[in-house]
Amino acid sequence: MAQLRAVGGNGGDESRRFAILLFPGFPMMAFSAVIEPLRAANALGAAPGYRWSTVAPGRTSVAASNGIVLSPDFSVDDDPPADFIVVCSGGDADQLTAQQPIRWIRKNLRRGAHLGSVADGAFYLARAGLLDGYACTLHWRSQPAFVEAFPQIALRRMLYVIDRTRFTSAGGVGAFDMMLDMIERHHGEALARGVAEWFVHDRIRADADREKLQLRVRTGIRDDLVLAAVARMEARMERGETVAEIARRLGVSLWKLDRAFRADVRVPPGAYFRRLRMERANDLLLHSSLPIHEVGLACGYTDYPAFVRAFRRTYRKTPGRLRR
Repeated sequence: MAQLRAVGGNGGDESRRFAILLFPGFPMMAFSAVIEPLRAANALGAAPGYRWSTVAPGRTSVAASNGIVLSPDFSVDDDPPADFIVVCSGGDADQLTAQQPIRWIRKNLRRGAHLGSVADGAFYLARAGLLDGYACTLHWRSQPAFVEAFPQIALRRMLYVIDRTRFTSAGGVGAFDMMLDMIERHHGEALARGVAEWFVHDRIRADADREKLQLRVRTGIRDDLVLAAVARMEARMERGETVAEIARRLGVSLWKLDRAFRADVRVPPGAYFRRLRMERANDLLLHSSLPIHEVGLACGYTDYPAFVRAFRRTYRKTPGRLRR
């Protein structure tokens, strides 16, 4: 039988055991961002150290989204024990309903395991009720659909969230920062800083404003005024606020906001806002079961024909055709 892997550090029985549950199409960057900090922590002398294994729903190889194929160490049927389980799923996590892995996860939770996910894995855990009562995050493109599907779960628009025994991240960079935070909790700030330096990474402090940072990383926006406006556009889109109202809420003139947008993102705020609305509509149509008219409302369109016209201009097809 395959064994839990450990490189350097303390590989004894007291090691913290990570199990990465892989589903077809899993993101290789997020997968590596979980394991590589553990490897570096061991090499830098973490004690107790870390051990890790890959686990699959079945006994066949699993292909990543980039086509690289991995042979897992275990199947969930082997019932490998774990202290930390990380769900690493593909872009179809919103449709994922595999039950055998859930039974294995629940068994480890009864043993005291912590549970988390990277990228869109929170969808899979939420559908099984495993995030009820916890805050979480996931990839930003999937957040609107997640909110519609699980309104009772506290979604945080951050790079990662660690809430007691649950830990979730938005993907590659977020997964790396989440692991640094976990290493710091286990071994202290000095070791976490050493791991960050190992990978020439600008350490994100635990008390940083990660929500603002995620938005800045995701959009590439440099100007703080533009960043604040875009944050408001995303957070309150369904309320139908206009650009003029957003400018007023931010305490600036419409002219100043327009000039800031054109200088930073090269388009006026109205055009940027329309693009955000259409991106959200596209995501909701593909990853939620909301009726089409409710998708329009969720994107700030109270006039259904206007929503359809705007969507057709953007994607050259109607919302109904896209969903079909």
